Amino acid sequence: MSQLFTPITLRDVTVRNRVWVAPMCQYSAVDGVPNDWHLVHLGSFARGGAGLVFTEATAVVPEGRITPEDTGLWNDEQQTAWTRIVEFVHGQGATAGIQLAHAGRKASTYSGFTVERGPVADGDGGWRPVAPSADPFPRLREDPEPLDGAGITRIVTAFGDAAERAVAAGFDVLEIHAAHGYLLHEFLSPLSNHRDDEYGGSFDNRVRLVLEVVREIRARVAVGVPLVVRVSATDWVEGGWSDDETVRLAGLLREAGVDLIDTSTGGNVLADIPVGPGFQVPFARRIRTEAGVPTGAVGLITEPKHAEEVLAEGSSDVVLLGRELLRDPHWPLRAAYELGETDSSLWPVQYRRAER
Repeated sequence: MSQLFTPITLRDVTVRNRVWVAPMCQYSAVDGVPNDWHLVHLGSFARGGAGLVFTEATAVVPEGRITPEDTGLWNDEQQTAWTRIVEFVHGQGATAGIQLAHAGRKASTYSGFTVERGPVADGDGGWRPVAPSADPFPRLREDPEPLDGAGITRIVTAFGDAAERAVAAGFDVLEIHAAHGYLLHEFLSPLSNHRDDEYGGSFDNRVRLVLEVVREIRARVAVGVPLVVRVSATDWVEGGWSDDETVRLAGLLREAGVDLIDTSTGGNVLADIPVGPGFQVPFARRIRTEAGVPTGAVGLITEPKHAEEVLAEGSSDVVLLGRELLRDPHWPLRAAYELGETDSSLWPVQYRRAER
């Protein structure tokens, strides 16, 4: 059996293989409620043989959405809609994961589908984003409101509330979004966090919020529920959040009850990123080796043999695919064929005529 198609167990959850679907925003919800698009979008990956299917970034509060069309999980209607999708994913033999998020200063933007990407005006349904400091992200809302202590506490509680709702909806794995320049990453990076209180300045202060969110969720969901954190391992800018700090944080996250670090990079400031096949894999390997925590590798992993090599060389425990799965939702089935896997259970019975 290939490494890619070896099951992996995190706490009480066993995932059938190590091809995981990375969270990918769809900007297609209404009032935070997922719909038929999300059912078919996420369901196609489960049908296509993925081991774990993560939802897109799902906001824990309305003002935590990137766009007005983001999915959410702060009310009963959203929870019920997610339950239907989870049931379909489970019916295809896959594991269901949800990414819980808050967009911070990158909130209240247009999706770019029909209107050029940019800030949504208040009159068009926009809102004032919150952030660690008053610094805006380039070309987005110029008026982020620095969070006070009460606001921070409300957000921590909202993550816990959403985690409880996610488990009630049937999700097996929870992921906290602390990457790509969204709120938790904004607190981590000295480029966006200029606070002089207990949430700013030193490393210990800047990591305080993400650790509080982890502990809140761990205290409110069953011990057997795996918890993943997505991080940006570096800002790719001198003086920003660095891979050395990420390794330190990963050790603290492990101690707080995190089971896997989903390792991405960038997104907090404009940067020159050396994009190429597997360009983020070395960060996953370093975290796995030095912090002693399982990792997921992501970033232009497009070929089955490359994905297999990433796992075989010990760089990560799983691989997460994004755009390649948009091009080919049945990538795991193709990979199984190319790597010589013979387990027919990965294939829906309706598709087995194409297995060989």
